[in-house]
Order: sequence, then structure tokens, then C-alpha cells
Amino acid sequence: MKILHTADWHIGKKLDNYSRLEEQRLVLAEICEIAEAEQVDAVVVAGDLFDNFNPSSEATELLYSTLHRLSANGSRAVIAIAGNHDSPERIQVPDALAKVCGIIFVGFPNTEISQFCTQAKVDILRTAKGFVEIELPNASFPLRILHTPYANEQRLKTFLGVEDSEEALRVHLQQHWQELADKYLDDAGFNLLITHLFVMKKGEPVPEEPEEERPILHIGGAQAIYTENFPDKIHYIALGHLHRYQVIDKTPAPAIYSSSPLAYSFSEANQTKYVVLIEAEAGKLVSYRAIELTKGKKLRRRSFNDIDKAIEWLGEHSEDLIELTIVSNNYLEATDKKRLNEAHPGIIQIIPQIKKSELATTTSEIDLSLSMEKLFQEYFKTKNKGQEPSDGLMAVFREVLGTEEEN
Repeated sequence: MKILHTADWHIGKKLDNYSRLEEQRLVLAEICEIAEAEQVDAVVVAGDLFDNFNPSSEATELLYSTLHRLSANGSRAVIAIAGNHDSPERIQVPDALAKVCGIIFVGFPNTEISQFCTQAKVDILRTAKGFVEIELPNASFPLRILHTPYANEQRLKTFLGVEDSEEALRVHLQQHWQELADKYLDDAGFNLLITHLFVMKKGEPVPEEPEEERPILHIGGAQAIYTENFPDKIHYIALGHLHRYQVIDKTPAPAIYSSSPLAYSFSEANQTKYVVLIEAEAGKLVSYRAIELTKGKKLRRRSFNDIDKAIEWLGEHSEDLIELTIVSNNYLEATDKKRLNEAHPGIIQIIPQIKKSELATTTSEIDLSLSMEKLFQEYFKTKNKGQEPSDGLMAVFREVLGTEEEN
């Protein structure tokens, strides 16, 4: 049996105001091509299908068309769960139509999937709250899945009966998973757990969450789950939420974040993105392999103190998306900013950074005999660590005053 693990598609996400939808079309098509080339039997998408609760019609169409292609007309099982960016109600809306294609949507914790069988013989054999067992057309043993979508504070209370307590959540999920494992899991099938939670190994450094990612850890959402909370009978743990590929632990089973398919913030610049191909036999994980994704634009961030050198570097990376920091003694002139933007269409942000001056003073006497222009210059220097106002700024100030440049 072959299973493809992917997560954190964030369809519809923008980089500032820059749309990534066309890049998402390309990389999701690449994921479909990998599934087809490897002839996988099932695909799991571990949450954050959309980037917000109210996705555009274009984002919705892209999700459904991608999952339909992955399902191979009902001959391949596709299991997609809600993440913290998803509306669980919206995720489960197309459930009846999706099942015809072998697509299983899980929006809420403790969802019980109804039984069905596609014409191509993807057959739901057994279900329970948080569990499904699937017979696949080309596999001689079943795929068992424990599924736990993201749960915020309200969902924890409503669907899991858990108060907003870190230890209470861990205890509940451990007991819940263990009960399902004891009842439904054995070595006659392959046992997979899919969840969208912040998972870490107890005692290890806390993994870094993506920049701008809505917080799951401690702030208004579910807390960290330890790998020791997973049951021993699980053979692979498919995780979603963290955008970098990483193996969190290998005990009781490999617990892996497959990564997002694109770099979605400049903190992810230079990260390679992956899907994970799982090969399984009844009762054991044979192997797992990260497959690099190559579509989409690279994100690059660089700092320069010379505009000409920055423009030269921009020309070397004309297809990438750029965050540029310009370090200078004065504020960035409008003419320099225009030159940079004209040199590269993919500049997302230009960050001006003023060098620290040793001439900055902490206190100064106000000499009211000075001209208005001199007073402004002294005020500016006081507020900006001794930096002189730029010629452009002074020209604007003189225009406001209606004065000529002083000799």
C-alpha cells in the first residue's frame, strides 16, 4: 500500500497583497502528478486546506478540482481534515457529493463518517467517532485511520468535553486514541493517525511556528500534544500545522510534518517543500520518503547598503519574490525606491533601516532664535538618533513652509 501525506495547502493565501493562486495551481498539480506516478492508494491532507474561513470561489474551485483529480474517479481514497485556518462547517458541506469520489472530509473532532462504497471499490468498512477503516481496491489489507481535526477552545468543550486545560487536552486525546486503538487496531491492517495539532517531543525544544501563522500553542487554541500521547499500535502519524518538513519523533511511530507546498512567509525563505510517500504492509511501516516539490516562486530576503548592488542582485533573481532591506544613513529617497521597484516586479516589501549614529544626543537645549528650518532639523536629529533629514524631506518641508532654500 502507498499513501501520500501532504498538509497546509492554504489555498487563497496572499503574500501581503500578492496573490499566490497561480503558484498554488502549479504545485497542487505537481502533487497530483506525484500521486499518479507513484500509483498511491490513498492521500491524506492534514489540515489548513484554505487560508481563511471564507475562501474565494477560485480557491474553492481549486480545492475541489484538486481533490477530485487525486481521487482518480473513486479508485483512490482521499482523507482531508480541517485545520485552524478552516471553517469545519465549510469543509464538510460537500460531504455527500465527495463520497461518490472516495473523498472524506472531516471538519469537527469526533466526527463519525457514514459508511459508503464507490463504484471503483473504495469501501468504508467500519467507522466510529474519530475512526474509519477503509478497504482499497489494490490493497490486500485495510487502512485504519484515527482522525483528529484542529480543535479550538469552543470545539474542545463541545465535541471533546474538555475544559481549556493543557494537561486535560493531552489526557483526553491520549485516552480517546488509546480506546480506539484497543478496539479497532491490530497488525492485520496499516494504522495511521492524522491530526492538525501542535505536536512536540516532551523535553525537547519547542518547534518554531510559521511567521503569521495563527497561534495554536497556548494562545486561544489547543495546546501542545506530546508524542508520548500517541498509542503504540499506530504505524505513522501524519501531522499538519508547521510549515517546515520535520520528523518530530520516531516513537511510538514516525510523527512527521510534511510541510506546506509553498513558502508562505519570508521566515520560510530557502526552505525546501515536500510531500511524504509512505509504503506500508499489513502491521508495519515499510518506509517513508520526502519528495521535493519544485513548483512555485522562491522567497528571498537580502540586506544592502548600496542601491546599485541591490539592483544588480535583483536582476539575478528576476523570477523570485523579494523582501529587501536597505541600510543607509538617511531615510530612503522616493527616487531610490522607484528605481528598485522598476528593477524587479516581484518586490513584496522594501524595509528602510537607518544606521545607528554615535552622534545621537539624549538632551538638547532649544534655541528659539533659530529659523523654522533649523529648528526642524534639530528636532529631527533629536528624534532620530542624530541622523540628518534627507534632502528630499527638507524639500518637502520647505514646500510646506512656502520658503526658498537657504543659502
